[in-house]
Amino acid sequence: MKTKIIFLIILSFYLSENAFAGEKVKQPINERKQWSDLCYKIAQPILENMSKGELQKNMQLELSPTWDGRDKRVSYMEAFGRLMAGISPWLSLSDDNTPEGKQRSQLHKWALQSYKNAVNPESPDYLLWEGPTQILVDAAYIAESFLRAPQATWEQLDKITQQRYIERFKKLRTIRPAYNNWLLFRAMTEAFLLFIDEEADHFALTVAMNKLNEWYLSDGWYSDGPEFALDYYNSYVMHPMFVEILEICQAKGFPTPISPKLAIQRMQRFNIFIERLISPEGTYPAFGRSVVYRLGAFQSLSLAAWKYGLPKVLCNGQVRSALTCVMNNMFSIEGNFDDKGFLKLGFVGHQPELANYYTNNGSLYMTSLVFMPLALPANHPFWSEPAADWTSRKAWSGKSFPIDGHHSLRN
Repeated sequence: MKTKIIFLIILSFYLSENAFAGEKVKQPINERKQWSDLCYKIAQPILENMSKGELQKNMQLELSPTWDGRDKRVSYMEAFGRLMAGISPWLSLSDDNTPEGKQRSQLHKWALQSYKNAVNPESPDYLLWEGPTQILVDAAYIAESFLRAPQATWEQLDKITQQRYIERFKKLRTIRPAYNNWLLFRAMTEAFLLFIDEEADHFALTVAMNKLNEWYLSDGWYSDGPEFALDYYNSYVMHPMFVEILEICQAKGFPTPISPKLAIQRMQRFNIFIERLISPEGTYPAFGRSVVYRLGAFQSLSLAAWKYGLPKVLCNGQVRSALTCVMNNMFSIEGNFDDKGFLKLGFVGHQPELANYYTNNGSLYMTSLVFMPLALPANHPFWSEPAADWTSRKAWSGKSFPIDGHHSLRN
């Protein structure tokens, strides 16, 4: 008996040592778990607090060093709206008893109560619905969260709460949007009203769609208003919202300047480019406005992976691998979160000097927009395909990769 025990001890020691040997057999990395754990980590402080009516009490606000003096209470709607636009598709999956399923179920319960508190004047977490023009932006993200998962969000709200949202979206019509991507925010709430068969402002929808189409430059890029800006707003706002607004208008028989199909083709061309920006090491360039929105830079790519499929030249394994690598590089650095778990100003870590004058730490929940592929079941090719090198990794290791070239896609 003693000999058997000694043998088992030696065997277990040998196996544990061999696990760290030069020719070790690595356990496969569960990338989906990495995504869902990070998503939960980001979402939990917002939704748990807001569901209790304690977000505005407990969230430690951090404003840009160049803050322009607007009412800082806009921060709470920014955090909630942007977070929900990214995670509502994931919350639409059926409940299950897996660790991920339990996380998702908990977030869903918190989210539904948070939606109610957001428009309940009696709640301490009633959001700022009047005043700064900024509220137009983040009301649009709340509307977008409803559109992305209506059965898991809008349809589970009581009639009083629904009516409150309808009234508040309509009151936003007094806000004059900036003559750039803000036209889409103005149109997004109207598109939602159209979606639920409420009276919508047809003029606002028409202007936004026509101007975005006019601002299409070529090769997958829109100008942000009359002048082009080299930044990530094509992914933060323009491609996703334009496609979604066009889809609703077409479904409701409302005239559109181009088809959703063409808008998706333009977005997919942009996605080919944005994937090539990911370096062999899993980083991407920090240029343009709002770089502190972190992984929101890949919203259009994540939206395509979830809802439309990826461009033919990209496979699921390479996009998942690339985004996972970027995610790990970004969030393995200390300083992304404060001591209560809320995001802090920065691109990678804490870098408040990178925040624009309109930025607070609520703004940073744009990073949640990368998590839409979690809405795909675990057996979907996005999660089940083997890991693969992304384009720049292939290019810089001497492997074959697809040739690239100009695409107009004007009509």
